[in-house]
Amino acid sequence: MNAKKWLSKNTSSLQGKTVAVTGSTGGIGRELCRHLAMLGADLVLLDRNPERSEKHKDELKKHYGINVNCITTELEDTQSVINAARNIEKMGIDALILNAGAYKIPRHECSTGYDNIFQINFASPLLLVKELLPHLRQTNGKIIAVSSIAHRYSKVDASDIDFKARKSCALAYGNSKRFLTFSLYELFKSEDKVTLSITHPGITLTNITSHYPKIIFALIKNPMKIIFMSPNKASLCVLKGVFEPCSENEWIGPRLFDIWGKPKKKRLRPLSSAELEVISTVSGSIEK
Repeated sequence: MNAKKWLSKNTSSLQGKTVAVTGSTGGIGRELCRHLAMLGADLVLLDRNPERSEKHKDELKKHYGINVNCITTELEDTQSVINAARNIEKMGIDALILNAGAYKIPRHECSTGYDNIFQINFASPLLLVKELLPHLRQTNGKIIAVSSIAHRYSKVDASDIDFKARKSCALAYGNSKRFLTFSLYELFKSEDKVTLSITHPGITLTNITSHYPKIIFALIKNPMKIIFMSPNKASLCVLKGVFEPCSENEWIGPRLFDIWGKPKKKRLRPLSSAELEVISTVSGSIEK
């Protein structure tokens, strides 16, 4: 796939628009910001590392001449998320991209009582959406969420909502993405002013896939580069969500086996009513 040709055929100018991106300094987020900047969008970088954000900001301004603001945002901390929302409202945005994610990290319980993987990947992004919806309704804005094929790994468990009892980070990650994806579908069922796009990049070489022991990662790194798409190309699936909304149980990702190729909209298998009931109850409790 030729990224430049795809961009010329499937995108248009974002001049005059402002897009906020969580997890904006690494992997998919970094490449996504470059694509957005190339299309003329001003950016708000939401990241937990202020030094990396400022460096990324300087690079984007130098190469693309756009306006860039940074907001330090710690997704494990709900107050940090709420503060970020207030700052975003002051700046004004047209779209919010929920890109940040945590996979294999040291596990602990957050102040909310949730496992930190669940908090970072689901509870805090959903809180940010809820906080910003009133603002985005004024601009007919957009929410673009990054999901994962890992959401298929397991079903919602009402007795272990955040998979705190599971030792597998893969299961905890997949569960959190399952909650995020279907909670947003539920939230947007009656939304008529803000559009939603659920996207996924397939499998690509990012910080999330570099969690293996160093020896193993050294062996698989180059084969992964050959087999799977680069972050630059994988990020196009997320970018397509900026231009094309999804209806319920639709998402945008690589067309071949969900891991390679041009972005394509596909149908997702709907959840059982029992799972949706649990997700709806938990989602309703996410508030400041």
